[in-house]
Amino acid sequence: MESLLEKHWYHMPAEEVADLLDTDPEKGLDQFESERRLKNFGPNVISGKKQATALQRLLLQFHQPLVYILIVAGIITAALGEWVDSSVILAVVLVNALVGFFQESKAVKALNSLAASMHVEATVIRAGETLRLDAADIVPGDIIILRSGDKVPADVRIVRGKELRVDESTLTGESVPVEKNGTPADHDAVLADRTSMAFAGTLVSYGQGYGIVVATGNKTEIGRISGMIDAAEELDTPLTRKITRFSHILLVAILALAGASFALGMMRAQPVTETFMAAVALAVGAIPEGLPAAVTIILALGVSRMAEKKAIIRKLPAVETLGGTTVICSDKTGTLTENQMTVQEIHSGDSFYDVTGTGYSSQGELASREAGSMPVTENTALRECLRAGMLCNDAVIRHSDDQYTVEGDPTEAALLVSALKYGLSRKDENANAPRKDELPFESEMQYMVTLHREDDRNVAYMKGAAEKIFDYCSKVMNADGTLSDIDRKHMVAIQHELASKGLRVLALARKELPDGKELGHEDVAEGMILLGVQGMIDPPREEAKRAVGTCLRAGIRVKMITGDHAVTAEAIGMMLGLGGDGCTLGRDCPVLTGKEIGEMTDRQLRERVQGVPVFARVSPEQKLRLVMALQSHGEVCAMTGDGVNDAPALKQADIGIAMGISGTEAAKEAADMVLTDDNFSTIEAAVEEGRGVFANLVKFIAWTLPTNAGEGLVILTAILFGATLPILPLQILWINMTTAGCLGMMLAFEPKEPGIMERTPRRPDRPILDKVILSRIALVSVLLLIAAFGLFKWELLGGASVEKARTMAVNVFVAVEAFYLFNSRSFRSSPFTLGFMSNPWVPAGFGIMAVLQLLYTYAPFMQNIFQSAPLDFLDWLKIIGCGIIAFLLVEADKKRVESDI
Repeated sequence: MESLLEKHWYHMPAEEVADLLDTDPEKGLDQFESERRLKNFGPNVISGKKQATALQRLLLQFHQPLVYILIVAGIITAALGEWVDSSVILAVVLVNALVGFFQESKAVKALNSLAASMHVEATVIRAGETLRLDAADIVPGDIIILRSGDKVPADVRIVRGKELRVDESTLTGESVPVEKNGTPADHDAVLADRTSMAFAGTLVSYGQGYGIVVATGNKTEIGRISGMIDAAEELDTPLTRKITRFSHILLVAILALAGASFALGMMRAQPVTETFMAAVALAVGAIPEGLPAAVTIILALGVSRMAEKKAIIRKLPAVETLGGTTVICSDKTGTLTENQMTVQEIHSGDSFYDVTGTGYSSQGELASREAGSMPVTENTALRECLRAGMLCNDAVIRHSDDQYTVEGDPTEAALLVSALKYGLSRKDENANAPRKDELPFESEMQYMVTLHREDDRNVAYMKGAAEKIFDYCSKVMNADGTLSDIDRKHMVAIQHELASKGLRVLALARKELPDGKELGHEDVAEGMILLGVQGMIDPPREEAKRAVGTCLRAGIRVKMITGDHAVTAEAIGMMLGLGGDGCTLGRDCPVLTGKEIGEMTDRQLRERVQGVPVFARVSPEQKLRLVMALQSHGEVCAMTGDGVNDAPALKQADIGIAMGISGTEAAKEAADMVLTDDNFSTIEAAVEEGRGVFANLVKFIAWTLPTNAGEGLVILTAILFGATLPILPLQILWINMTTAGCLGMMLAFEPKEPGIMERTPRRPDRPILDKVILSRIALVSVLLLIAAFGLFKWELLGGASVEKARTMAVNVFVAVEAFYLFNSRSFRSSPFTLGFMSNPWVPAGFGIMAVLQLLYTYAPFMQNIFQSAPLDFLDWLKIIGCGIIAFLLVEADKKRVESDI
């Protein structure tokens, strides 16, 4: 039977499904058979691949090149007997590991949340008895009864449904509940069009029905998505890839230089111990001990700032990834749109009316579109059209804590709101025309009718699919309340005009009926009076329109990927302006459907994906394929979504962005970032923040590397000339650790530079340090070499002690770094332009470092530890002079390379 579960159940007649699964559609399975199948197929739960243990996840945090460098530095300092310094370095390693461990631990909940979504009870028929069972005990072949409010416990082939509608938005992206029945679907029907199936994890929103369980656990559609989440590659972010590559290069360079210096000393017959200590000093000097901690802290500050803007970052590197994003793939329903059906256009009394406002709020109004049209308040047909939508309606809208919730069909809620915007009161209308009878909506009839007693008359109001209602109408109500013969061709043209805009069109009609007769379908089959049509859509958020525009101006392309119909998707895409410059959506930028994608090879998809802004009727697997196709072009891809169907693509993307309010737990746990306000426009602010974070990271790296390179050059120069070391390993550690914390970290608080969102995204293959920054690092490194080695030799030639000469060298390093910190606040602008106090942390760090250097130079206990010596006023003038000269030379270099940045 295992092979049966791979069949296209949605395409088979229900009788054949029951026969293949050897079950009785009326009595279900007997107890013995259900127990046997439970043993054979296992519990109806989702089981993911075996996950790493907590200890394994913790140990993997140390598996990074920069961490190796820090560990080596810690071991070296411990070998030198400097336990305090060793402890500090290793503590940094531990803190980094713990931060990464706790961030990653949250991600393991993704599959657990999917499994939790299956833990519900279900109504099952077994051996002719109706039972309530835990969903985990359901097996293929079970007969399931579905009622309004039930969560579907497994994949079910519907046998019979009575007004059965299922909300599949979390699985397919369909914005309105889908009608379900026992009629087989087409063999090539995509997931969202398989109307003979109800899928595990979806919600019955209306009606009732029953069906046969055809798949459980991992064999369900939601189980297949779980498998895709497992299989989705856990991508490194552009930052982690660049840092890893940079770290490897740095590690090899450090080891090579240290080895070469030791070999050179041996060739020159220098003492082994002295040569080894010189090599150790070079290695310690070249290691940027503060870099991993600085990366973590700068990213953490970005996380904090983003949280204030309602974007919660779950993985630290995602902060920077946002800044490098080149394309955003966005879900439609609830992400770019309101996820609230809204009437936007009405045709009644031979006039068009636009309806303002969005969502289920009654804020908005009706306005005549054409000049000379009858005013809204004078159009009798319009009022009756709106009354019909309010009276022939079972939906309820509730308002609490600034949130609107709907009980019932979203399309009915939209009709209620349009009537409220006109000024009608549901309470008053129900009192004036109480409901006496009704014909519920049936998928075969495609309409709903309610009978009301109004002014001693029986009035039937009808709403439903426009093409059906037109056939039942013989008259149409004019704006002044008079009646005319209906022009069906004219009305069909109006319906098509509205539908071409992606609107869902409902027609409304009325008819007076004689007293003393029960309402029947024959009463409304003819002689109805058409009142008008209302066109509705789940509209785009206004702030999303602005955010899309900002992203496009920033060089970030936005692509909409949805499970909704192509016409609706195209209409929303046009409202959002997704076509972009020189591209008209629907003409030179056509919508690509899931059916077309399914017929493409991966190569064909890669060729098409770049030029298409909207993808419609897309399945979960296809969302994943689209993300991978974009990544194959080197794109840094962000994916937004809220449904279970989005989770695999969210995990595969360079950065997954889930909705915090409407998003499923599976989507949130698979994502790198969660928007607490479900607002696409928050991404705009997050991208800007991400660009600022990366800019500050580059500034820190460009600031810290000259120190390490300069220290290495000083040691290497001393070895080459057989001179006394100008700085000792412990003094190097002092410089690196204190300046990184007191000076370099102040760049983490640097404000974003103006126009940061007007720049094009960084190319993913672009290295962290370009030629301009590398030349700047080389310049400052050489300046440090000249200043430190020059002052050291000057002092020795003047008869100063080695301790004083080394103290001069150490203070020169710190002074040049301190002045260079002001240069590093921008690669483009002078600190005079930026304003020295625009980042008050920089001068504050400058002051703290000055105090520490005074302690280093004059405090007796520091002199004992670091072998430092006191300096006089003239010595300080030389040191500060070196810092000022370096500052001026770097500012002159900015002018020289200004056009290259």
